[in-house]
Formats: sequence, structure tokens, C-alpha cells
Amino acid sequence: MAIPDAASNSVVRIRSTHDVGATVERLVALIAQHGLRLFARIDFAADAAAEGLALRPEQLVIFGNPSSGTPLLAASPTVGLDLPLKALVWEDADGATWIAHNDPAYIASRHALPDALERNIMGAAALIAAAAAASRG
Repeated sequence: MAIPDAASNSVVRIRSTHDVGATVERLVALIAQHGLRLFARIDFAADAAAEGLALRPEQLVIFGNPSSGTPLLAASPTVGLDLPLKALVWEDADGATWIAHNDPAYIASRHALPDALERNIMGAAALIAAAAAASRG
């Protein structure tokens, strides 16, 4: 389990056992499996290549559930700065793949959301961690 520390600015980083493409595919499949909406998938490396620039593999997945997010937005409109939820997957200089997301507790605290609404976004951390985990036998 990955836990953000003070130096992380509440960004949770998890090392993936898969490459960037496979990690993203696993996350997208989990999003669909759990009835969430995939809003966008941005391939930063492909966009860089289209401009003649080099960038190691890096993709952003933007997802959520309007049924869960709308009560948060109603309680604190500024939570729209952090919703929909995002997961960033990248390859580091050593070839390791990482997946990162904002800590849901940080999002709730940042926007002074009532404790009862924090649960609306807590499950995303488990999905992201599952995308990075080794496949079961």
C-alpha cells in the first residue's frame, strides 16, 4: 500500500509491475468493470512525438462517476479543480513504471468536504493500486 508523506504534496506514488501501456489498459478495464466513466486518456509521449519531441512513455487517465462527484461539487464547487479523478502513469529514467494520484483524503481536506462525502472518492485509490499490482495466478 502506498501512503503519501509530507514531501509528496499528497501525491500517492505506486510502482507498477507492468509497463505504462499495460498499466493504463488495466486501469481502464477496472474503471469500466466498476461502472465508472472514462472521460479521457492523454498520451503525453505520443503528443510529444507528433511535435518531433522525445518523452518517455507517460499517460494520464481521467475518470469518475457523476453520481459520486456531483454531491462533492454541490458541497464545494472548488473540488472541480480535482475532479474528475486522475491517474498519471509514466516510465522513469531507469525504466520503472509508476502510477500516481492525488490522495483522496487530501482532496477532501483541500476543499473542506464533509467527512460523509469523502467516501465518494476513496475507492479510486484501490482501483489505481490494483492496476499497478501483479496479476493473480
